[in-house]
Amino acid sequence: MNCPKTLRNGPCGGVRENGHCEVKPEMKCVWLKAYDRTQDWPLPSSWKDEYNHLRPPVDNRLKGTSSWKNFFTKRDRWTPAGWKNTTEEVIAQGVDH
Repeated sequence: MNCPKTLRNGPCGGVRENGHCEVKPEMKCVWLKAYDRTQDWPLPSSWKDEYNHLRPPVDNRLKGTSSWKNFFTKRDRWTPAGWKNTTEEVIAQGVDH
């Protein structure tokens, strides 16, 4: 993950008009670069749609811990209350994501 803010869901709202990061102005937003690249892929549209699915925010409390241990103990499954809805539930409710 190369986003200086460790964001996994796309641009943070701090993207400059020229598409560069607000934290590192010399760097183009990694999420805009990723999105631009998905448009050229010869993949089924259902695969391209994966780009739009929300990912839970990074849990920085897990930094320096074992990813395998966190996976098996489900410690890495915690999500904030505001993120409990899955993308499918959000779509069913008619809310754009």
